[in-house]
Amino acid sequence: MNHGNELSRRHLLQRGIALSAGFAGLSSLMTGAARGTLGTARLSQVASGAVGVGYGPLIKDPVGIFDLPAGFTYTVISRRGDKMSDGLYVPGQPDAMAAFPGPRDNTVVIVRNHELRPDANTWSAFGKDLELLDKVEPARIYDRGSGKVPACGGTTNIVYNTKDKRVEREFLSLAGTINNCAGGATPWGTWLTCEEDTTTPGMGLEKLHGYVFEVPATEAMEVTMPRPIKEMGRFRHEACSIDPRSGVVYLTEDHVDGLLYRFIPKNPHNLHVGGRLQALVVQERLGLDTSNAPGKPKVELGKPMAIAWMDLEDIDSPKDDLRHRYAEKGAAIFARNEGMWYGNEGVYFAATTGGSAGKGQLWKYVPSAHEGTPEEKDAPGMLELFVEPNDSSVIENADNVAVAPWGELFLCEDEVGDGDDENYVVGVTPKGQAYRFAKNAKSKGEVAGAVFSPDGSTMFVNMQNDGLTLAIVGPWKKQA
Repeated sequence: MNHGNELSRRHLLQRGIALSAGFAGLSSLMTGAARGTLGTARLSQVASGAVGVGYGPLIKDPVGIFDLPAGFTYTVISRRGDKMSDGLYVPGQPDAMAAFPGPRDNTVVIVRNHELRPDANTWSAFGKDLELLDKVEPARIYDRGSGKVPACGGTTNIVYNTKDKRVEREFLSLAGTINNCAGGATPWGTWLTCEEDTTTPGMGLEKLHGYVFEVPATEAMEVTMPRPIKEMGRFRHEACSIDPRSGVVYLTEDHVDGLLYRFIPKNPHNLHVGGRLQALVVQERLGLDTSNAPGKPKVELGKPMAIAWMDLEDIDSPKDDLRHRYAEKGAAIFARNEGMWYGNEGVYFAATTGGSAGKGQLWKYVPSAHEGTPEEKDAPGMLELFVEPNDSSVIENADNVAVAPWGELFLCEDEVGDGDDENYVVGVTPKGQAYRFAKNAKSKGEVAGAVFSPDGSTMFVNMQNDGLTLAIVGPWKKQA
């Protein structure tokens, strides 16, 4: 193990500890609300910034980009269409990302997704007319589209100096993929980026999409060789998370009738070697629709359910029918599973449109002590509905999450439906008090990919539709 990998493992362990504290608080807040111990008036007051909670009221940004509390400032560190260090353009639609310890003191390496389709050439790395396409070796572009309609999604790396507050280097790190939405960090210091798209060849494109790719968190300015991890399945991947104890990878699917998957690798340190893909089954309730939508079966808050896992076949089907085939065989159905995080010896994942009001759910899966082995059947993993807010004044359609090193959570809203058409970053203290920390003041677009630098000094966040990446600093409360 090299020094960089050890730093990454330590960083992820610290994030897991902070995650457990933050989610415990969130569960306390939401469970109390569900049981009537916290009334709507109190929840609304906390969400608006009650005295002593959070950082105070939001101050209107004079340039109309991002509203923050007093004492906090942001810097736009990346803007779509600007030239990067490699001579290519900053792609648009920045989404989920991760921040890793950098190669030098005060540096951090950010790996950032770009949720772009082939018809998004205006904001691709190659320019509006693809004039820079030949600057990248063809073998390093997963789907070059015969050089005419390349897939425009992928990832970029940013090397940022938190002390000097400047970008040292920015470059394209994965090219030729589609709709890179979320993903997950590995314990060995790489980023798993997921295609939330199952486009098939045609209309200029040459390859199947719907895969997971691995990207190094490095400052070496090159586009990584694109290798889809096909044994992790072909579907509308959203996020993934690795249990560092077993090496099992958990994966979400962004469909209103999506499944929850796990991948048992043959080699837990090299996912490209292959493994088994499985879908989650609630043992006593085969085919359970977990959404709690009107007319659907009721799932009780905080009641653990024993889990089994079903082996999957034909996982690379071009029909995008994996979820349909295995829901018919008893796999559980979830309402748009998106963000996923490991912490406190459990896997937490967000169903963005779940809940009786469609405002989202947070689930917790506690793996078996024998996860992925034959002994698992005697001591199965347990799934519980951890949070279901059903109150848009607190949190509305939470997607990505930032885990502060001191235990607070910062949830990114991606509002869907009939809400207030505004998207916030919502903070949740370890004691379960929610408050609005920041607001997209420029547009109604989602905020995405929030993440902290390993030293906790800086939050990085994307304004997706506006094509901006911000670095936020201020008087963080680190007393937790």
